Amino acid sequence: MIMDDGFSTKNLVAGVDEAGRGPLAGPVFAAAVILDPLRPIAGLADSKVLSESKRDSLYILIKEFALSWSIAQASVEEIDQLNILQATMLAMQRAVKGLPVQPDEVLVDGNRLPDLTMPAQAIVKGDSKVQAISAASILAKVERDKLMVDYHQQYPDFAFHVHKGYGTKQHLAEIEQFGFLDVHRRTFNPVKSMLMKRA
Repeated sequence: MIMDDGFSTKNLVAGVDEAGRGPLAGPVFAAAVILDPLRPIAGLADSKVLSESKRDSLYILIKEFALSWSIAQASVEEIDQLNILQATMLAMQRAVKGLPVQPDEVLVDGNRLPDLTMPAQAIVKGDSKVQAISAASILAKVERDKLMVDYHQQYPDFAFHVHKGYGTKQHLAEIEQFGFLDVHRRTFNPVKSMLMKRA
């Protein structure tokens, strides 16, 4: 198959990664990216090793230069109903399904694969080995961080823009002082044990 720009879509590979499996609050995000070999992006790396400003600038470049990209999420309710692993797989599935251009193969960071309609491979530490997975990790991380900033504006007693929903001392102190929010994951400890104590 040849696209209008003459680019052959044979052997299109999408990289997939997630952000936000560990925090106590907010959805889990996933992104899928098919990079364009004719428009390489310099500096792609695992989002965790990049500075916030570098991630933000790469986020813009990926959206501009990638052949296809998609960002999806699984909600707090889905995380609590399904468990975090299954919710993560669901977010990844949604990200791949949301790609305007469908890939021939999918490379997923980690050791588990979502249920997909095309061949897929799990790659441990893929976000530091495969550029398309690095790109996906950046999109998922930046998109999730944006939501955390929004959360802080909605709930100013909680410094989501700082701790990003992770179980830091500051965040746990905020929960103790101000209680739980709808955005907190009820099945995650220490939120779960705190809820049980209060019940």
